[in-house]
Amino acid sequence: MDAARFVEEARRAIRDRVPPPERAVVAASGGIDSTVAALLACQALGDRAQVLFVDTGLLREGEVPRVGRLFQAVNIPYRVIPASETFFSALRGVVDPEEKRRVIGETFIRVFESEASRWSARYLVQGTIAPDWIESGGSLRDTIKTHHNVGGLPSRMSLELVEPIRDLYKDEVRQLARYLGLPESDRQPFPGPGLAVRVTGEVTPERVALARRAGAIVEEEVDQAVERGEIPRPWQYFAVLLPVRTVGVTGDVRTYGLAVSVRLVSSVDAMTATFSEVPPRLLRRISERITRDLSGHVTRVLYDVTDKPPATIEWE
Repeated sequence: MDAARFVEEARRAIRDRVPPPERAVVAASGGIDSTVAALLACQALGDRAQVLFVDTGLLREGEVPRVGRLFQAVNIPYRVIPASETFFSALRGVVDPEEKRRVIGETFIRVFESEASRWSARYLVQGTIAPDWIESGGSLRDTIKTHHNVGGLPSRMSLELVEPIRDLYKDEVRQLARYLGLPESDRQPFPGPGLAVRVTGEVTPERVALARRAGAIVEEEVDQAVERGEIPRPWQYFAVLLPVRTVGVTGDVRTYGLAVSVRLVSSVDAMTATFSEVPPRLLRRISERITRDLSGHVTRVLYDVTDKPPATIEWE
Protein backbone atom coordinates (compact mmCIF):
# COMPACT_ATOMS: atom_id res chain seq x y z
CA MET A 1 0.00 0.00 0.00
CA ASP A 2 1.19 3.51 -0.84
CA ALA A 3 0.43 5.24 2.48
CA ALA A 4 0.96 8.78 1.21
CA ARG A 5 -1.41 8.25 -1.70
CA PHE A 6 -4.01 6.58 0.51
CA VAL A 7 -3.97 9.44 3.02
CA GLU A 8 -4.47 12.05 0.31
CA GLU A 9 -7.29 10.10 -1.30
CA ALA A 10 -8.95 9.42 2.07
CA ARG A 11 -8.89 13.10 3.03
CA ARG A 12 -10.41 14.02 -0.32
CA ALA A 13 -13.11 11.36 0.04
CA ILE A 14 -14.03 12.59 3.52
CA ARG A 15 -14.32 16.20 2.29
CA ASP A 16 -16.50 15.05 -0.61
CA ARG A 17 -18.70 13.01 1.72
CA VAL A 18 -19.03 15.82 4.28
CA PRO A 19 -19.10 19.03 2.23
CA PRO A 20 -19.15 22.48 3.89
CA PRO A 21 -20.90 23.55 6.00
CA GLU A 22 -21.84 20.03 7.15
CA ARG A 23 -20.35 18.68 10.37
CA ALA A 24 -19.42 15.22 11.59
CA VAL A 25 -18.97 13.53 14.92
CA VAL A 26 -16.09 11.07 15.05
CA ALA A 27 -16.14 7.85 17.10
CA ALA A 28 -12.69 7.43 18.63
CA SER A 29 -11.91 4.71 21.15
CA GLY A 30 -8.15 5.23 21.27
CA GLY A 31 -7.56 2.04 19.30
CA ILE A 32 -5.43 2.12 16.18
CA ASP A 33 -8.33 1.89 13.72
CA SER A 34 -10.51 4.63 15.15
CA THR A 35 -7.50 6.88 15.88
CA VAL A 36 -6.34 6.69 12.25
CA ALA A 37 -9.89 7.45 11.08
CA ALA A 38 -10.16 10.34 13.57
CA LEU A 39 -6.87 11.85 12.48
CA LEU A 40 -7.86 11.65 8.80
CA ALA A 41 -11.23 13.25 9.61
CA CYS A 42 -9.65 16.08 11.59
CA GLN A 43 -7.14 16.75 8.82
CA ALA A 44 -9.88 16.73 6.19
CA LEU A 45 -12.60 18.66 8.02
CA GLY A 46 -10.79 20.80 10.58
CA ASP A 47 -13.20 22.32 13.10
CA ARG A 48 -16.15 20.69 11.33
CA ALA A 49 -15.16 17.40 13.02
CA GLN A 50 -15.97 16.73 16.68
CA VAL A 51 -14.06 13.73 18.10
CA LEU A 52 -15.92 11.85 20.83
CA PHE A 53 -14.35 9.33 23.20
CA VAL A 54 -17.06 7.38 25.04
CA ASP A 55 -16.16 6.06 28.49
CA THR A 56 -18.39 2.99 28.50
CA GLY A 57 -17.20 1.62 31.82
CA LEU A 58 -15.94 -1.38 29.82
CA LEU A 59 -12.42 -0.11 29.21
CA ARG A 60 -9.02 -1.43 30.28
CA GLU A 61 -7.22 -0.23 33.38
CA GLY A 62 -5.86 3.29 32.87
CA GLU A 63 -7.43 3.62 29.42
CA VAL A 64 -9.01 7.07 29.79
CA PRO A 65 -5.77 8.94 30.63
CA ARG A 66 -3.83 6.85 28.08
CA VAL A 67 -6.21 7.83 25.31
CA GLY A 68 -5.98 11.45 26.39
CA ARG A 69 -2.19 11.37 26.06
CA LEU A 70 -2.44 9.70 22.65
CA PHE A 71 -4.86 12.27 21.25
CA GLN A 72 -2.85 15.17 22.64
CA ALA A 73 0.34 13.77 21.07
CA VAL A 74 -1.19 13.98 17.58
CA ASN A 75 -3.24 17.13 18.19
CA ILE A 76 -6.67 15.53 18.06
CA PRO A 77 -9.14 17.73 19.99
CA TYR A 78 -11.69 15.50 21.70
CA ARG A 79 -14.46 15.28 24.28
CA VAL A 80 -14.92 12.50 26.82
CA ILE A 81 -18.53 11.30 27.11
CA PRO A 82 -19.12 9.52 30.46
CA ALA A 83 -21.66 6.80 29.70
CA SER A 84 -20.90 3.81 31.95
CA GLU A 85 -24.33 3.86 33.61
CA THR A 86 -25.99 3.93 30.19
CA PHE A 87 -24.07 0.89 28.95
CA PHE A 88 -24.42 -1.21 32.10
CA SER A 89 -28.15 -0.48 32.18
CA ALA A 90 -28.51 -1.54 28.54
CA LEU A 91 -26.55 -4.76 29.18
CA ARG A 92 -28.45 -5.80 32.29
CA GLY A 93 -29.53 -9.43 31.96
CA VAL A 94 -27.91 -9.90 28.52
CA VAL A 95 -25.78 -13.06 28.26
CA ASP A 96 -25.84 -14.04 24.57
CA PRO A 97 -22.64 -12.82 22.83
CA GLU A 98 -24.40 -11.66 19.66
CA GLU A 99 -27.03 -9.81 21.67
CA LYS A 100 -24.29 -8.12 23.70
CA ARG A 101 -22.70 -6.80 20.53
CA ARG A 102 -26.02 -5.59 19.14
CA VAL A 103 -26.90 -3.86 22.39
CA ILE A 104 -23.49 -2.18 22.58
CA GLY A 105 -23.63 -1.13 18.92
CA GLU A 106 -27.03 0.47 19.33
CA THR A 107 -26.07 2.15 22.60
CA PHE A 108 -23.01 3.70 20.97
CA ILE A 109 -25.16 5.04 18.13
CA ARG A 110 -27.73 6.53 20.50
CA VAL A 111 -24.94 8.28 22.44
CA PHE A 112 -23.46 9.62 19.19
CA GLU A 113 -26.89 10.71 17.93
CA SER A 114 -27.49 12.64 21.13
CA GLU A 115 -24.16 14.41 20.89
CA ALA A 116 -24.55 15.03 17.16
CA SER A 117 -27.94 16.69 17.63
CA ARG A 118 -26.40 19.16 20.07
CA TRP A 119 -23.74 20.00 17.52
CA SER A 120 -25.98 19.99 14.42
CA ALA A 121 -24.03 17.15 12.82
CA ARG A 122 -25.54 14.47 10.62
CA TYR A 123 -22.45 12.39 9.78
CA LEU A 124 -20.61 9.82 11.89
CA VAL A 125 -17.00 8.94 11.08
CA GLN A 126 -15.85 5.58 12.45
CA GLY A 127 -12.85 3.29 12.05
CA THR A 128 -14.49 0.24 10.48
CA ILE A 129 -11.95 -2.03 8.77
CA ALA A 130 -12.29 -5.04 6.48
CA PRO A 131 -12.34 -7.84 9.13
CA ASP A 132 -15.22 -6.03 10.89
CA TRP A 133 -17.64 -6.31 7.98
CA ILE A 134 -16.27 -9.63 6.72
CA GLU A 135 -16.81 -11.37 10.06
CA SER A 136 -20.19 -9.65 10.43
CA GLY A 137 -21.39 -11.52 7.35
CA GLY A 138 -20.46 -8.97 4.70
CA SER A 139 -18.82 -11.46 2.34
CA LEU A 140 -19.36 -14.82 4.03
CA ARG A 141 -22.22 -17.28 4.09
CA ASP A 142 -22.71 -16.82 7.80
CA THR A 143 -21.92 -14.31 10.52
CA ILE A 144 -18.85 -15.32 12.52
CA LYS A 145 -19.51 -12.61 15.07
CA THR A 146 -21.40 -9.35 14.88
CA HIS A 147 -19.01 -6.42 15.15
CA HIS A 148 -20.70 -3.67 17.13
CA ASN A 149 -19.83 -1.04 14.50
CA VAL A 150 -21.25 -3.07 11.59
CA GLY A 151 -23.83 -5.75 12.34
CA GLY A 152 -24.50 -4.17 15.72
CA LEU A 153 -25.77 -0.94 14.17
CA PRO A 154 -29.52 -0.34 14.60
CA SER A 155 -31.70 -0.52 11.49
CA ARG A 156 -32.90 3.03 12.10
CA MET A 157 -30.37 5.75 12.82
CA SER A 158 -30.24 9.45 12.06
CA LEU A 159 -26.52 9.62 11.28
CA GLU A 160 -24.90 8.87 7.93
CA LEU A 161 -21.76 6.75 8.17
CA VAL A 162 -18.34 7.76 6.86
CA GLU A 163 -15.78 4.93 6.97
CA PRO A 164 -12.47 6.07 5.44
CA ILE A 165 -10.47 2.88 6.17
CA ARG A 166 -13.24 0.36 5.55
CA ASP A 167 -11.30 -1.71 3.01
CA LEU A 168 -8.03 -1.96 4.95
CA TYR A 169 -6.77 -4.87 7.03
CA LYS A 170 -5.12 -4.43 10.42
CA ASP A 171 -1.55 -4.67 9.12
CA GLU A 172 -2.36 -1.96 6.53
CA VAL A 173 -3.89 0.27 9.20
CA ARG A 174 -0.72 -0.09 11.26
CA GLN A 175 1.36 0.86 8.24
CA LEU A 176 -0.83 3.93 7.82
CA ALA A 177 -0.50 4.77 11.52
CA ARG A 178 3.28 4.69 11.31
CA TYR A 179 3.18 6.97 8.26
CA LEU A 180 0.93 9.42 10.15
CA GLY A 181 3.29 9.39 13.14
CA LEU A 182 0.86 7.87 15.61
CA PRO A 183 2.43 6.71 18.90
CA GLU A 184 1.70 3.11 19.88
CA SER A 185 1.02 2.16 16.25
CA ASP A 186 1.77 -1.48 17.09
CA ARG A 187 -0.22 -1.60 20.33
CA GLN A 188 -2.35 -4.70 20.66
CA PRO A 189 -5.97 -4.46 19.47
CA PHE A 190 -8.80 -4.02 21.95
CA PRO A 191 -12.37 -4.99 20.99
CA GLY A 192 -14.87 -2.20 20.40
CA PRO A 193 -17.38 -3.71 22.86
CA GLY A 194 -14.56 -3.62 25.42
CA LEU A 195 -14.53 -5.92 28.41
CA ALA A 196 -18.15 -6.89 27.75
CA VAL A 197 -16.85 -9.61 25.42
CA ARG A 198 -14.19 -10.67 27.94
CA VAL A 199 -16.82 -11.26 30.61
CA THR A 200 -18.66 -14.36 29.47
CA GLY A 201 -22.17 -14.37 30.85
CA GLU A 202 -23.87 -11.32 32.31
CA VAL A 203 -21.95 -8.04 32.29
CA THR A 204 -22.01 -6.28 35.66
CA PRO A 205 -19.72 -3.60 37.13
CA GLU A 206 -18.36 -6.14 39.62
CA ARG A 207 -17.55 -8.79 37.00
CA VAL A 208 -16.03 -6.21 34.67
CA ALA A 209 -13.79 -4.99 37.51
CA LEU A 210 -12.46 -8.55 37.95
CA ALA A 211 -11.81 -8.94 34.22
CA ARG A 212 -10.16 -5.52 34.11
CA ARG A 213 -7.71 -6.35 36.89
CA ALA A 214 -6.94 -9.83 35.53
CA GLY A 215 -6.35 -8.32 32.09
CA ALA A 216 -4.02 -5.69 33.50
CA ILE A 217 -1.95 -8.39 35.20
CA VAL A 218 -1.64 -10.34 31.94
CA GLU A 219 -0.55 -7.21 30.07
CA GLU A 220 1.99 -6.24 32.73
CA GLU A 221 3.56 -9.70 32.94
CA VAL A 222 3.68 -10.19 29.16
CA ASP A 223 5.16 -6.73 28.59
CA GLN A 224 7.87 -7.45 31.16
CA ALA A 225 8.58 -10.86 29.61
CA VAL A 226 8.97 -9.20 26.20
CA GLU A 227 11.35 -6.59 27.63
CA ARG A 228 13.45 -9.38 29.20
CA GLY A 229 13.59 -11.20 25.88
CA GLU A 230 11.69 -14.24 27.17
CA ILE A 231 9.10 -14.15 24.36
CA PRO A 232 8.40 -12.17 21.19
CA ARG A 233 5.55 -9.69 21.56
CA PRO A 234 2.23 -11.43 20.85
CA TRP A 235 -0.38 -9.88 18.60
CA GLN A 236 -2.89 -9.86 21.45
CA TYR A 237 -2.82 -10.93 25.10
CA PHE A 238 -5.62 -10.69 27.65
CA ALA A 239 -7.76 -12.43 30.25
CA VAL A 240 -11.36 -13.65 30.05
CA LEU A 241 -13.64 -14.08 33.07
CA LEU A 242 -15.55 -17.35 32.68
CA PRO A 243 -19.17 -17.96 33.77
CA VAL A 244 -18.32 -21.02 35.87
CA ARG A 245 -17.34 -21.58 39.46
CA THR A 246 -14.62 -23.97 40.52
CA VAL A 247 -13.52 -25.40 43.87
CA GLY A 248 -10.29 -24.14 45.35
CA VAL A 249 -8.50 -23.95 48.68
CA THR A 250 -7.09 -21.00 50.59
CA GLY A 251 -5.04 -22.09 53.57
CA ASP A 252 -7.09 -24.98 54.93
CA VAL A 253 -10.41 -23.46 53.85
CA ARG A 254 -12.46 -24.61 50.86
CA THR A 255 -13.32 -21.85 48.39
CA TYR A 256 -15.71 -21.77 45.46
CA GLY A 257 -14.61 -19.08 43.06
CA LEU A 258 -14.48 -18.07 39.42
CA ALA A 259 -12.14 -19.17 36.64
CA VAL A 260 -10.09 -16.95 34.34
CA SER A 261 -8.73 -17.95 30.94
CA VAL A 262 -5.52 -16.32 29.68
CA ARG A 263 -5.07 -15.91 25.92
CA LEU A 264 -1.95 -14.97 23.94
CA VAL A 265 -2.05 -15.18 20.15
CA SER A 266 0.10 -14.38 17.13
CA SER A 267 -1.42 -12.95 13.95
CA VAL A 268 -0.81 -10.62 11.03
CA ASP A 269 -4.24 -9.36 10.02
CA ALA A 270 -6.58 -10.84 12.70
CA MET A 271 -8.30 -13.06 10.11
CA THR A 272 -6.33 -16.06 11.39
CA ALA A 273 -4.28 -16.52 14.55
CA THR A 274 -2.22 -19.12 16.40
CA PHE A 275 -1.93 -19.43 20.15
CA SER A 276 1.44 -18.39 21.54
CA GLU A 277 3.67 -21.02 23.08
CA VAL A 278 4.98 -19.35 26.23
CA PRO A 279 7.33 -20.47 29.01
CA PRO A 280 5.61 -22.16 31.94
CA ARG A 281 7.32 -19.71 34.32
CA LEU A 282 5.44 -16.82 32.67
CA LEU A 283 2.12 -18.61 33.03
CA ARG A 284 2.97 -19.37 36.67
CA ARG A 285 3.65 -15.68 37.40
CA ILE A 286 0.38 -14.69 35.76
CA SER A 287 -1.58 -17.35 37.65
CA GLU A 288 -0.04 -16.51 41.01
CA ARG A 289 -0.72 -12.79 40.61
CA ILE A 290 -4.32 -13.22 39.44
CA THR A 291 -5.26 -15.64 42.21
CA ARG A 292 -3.48 -13.49 44.80
CA ASP A 293 -4.82 -10.11 43.67
CA LEU A 294 -8.32 -11.49 43.14
CA SER A 295 -8.28 -13.77 46.19
CA GLY A 296 -11.79 -14.61 47.27
CA HIS A 297 -13.06 -14.21 43.71
CA VAL A 298 -10.85 -16.27 41.36
CA THR A 299 -9.64 -19.77 42.24
CA ARG A 300 -8.43 -21.13 38.90
CA VAL A 301 -6.44 -19.81 35.91
CA LEU A 302 -6.44 -21.58 32.53
CA TYR A 303 -4.42 -21.08 29.34
CA ASP A 304 -6.23 -21.09 25.98
CA VAL A 305 -4.37 -23.18 23.36
CA THR A 306 -6.86 -22.79 20.49
CA ASP A 307 -6.01 -21.30 17.10
CA LYS A 308 -8.27 -19.16 14.90
CA PRO A 309 -9.95 -21.05 13.33
CA PRO A 310 -11.61 -22.97 14.91
CA ALA A 311 -11.89 -20.35 17.67
CA THR A 312 -12.04 -16.59 17.25
CA ILE A 313 -9.42 -14.45 18.98
CA GLU A 314 -11.92 -13.06 21.49
CA TRP A 315 -14.12 -15.49 23.37
CA GLU A 316 -17.32 -13.66 22.42
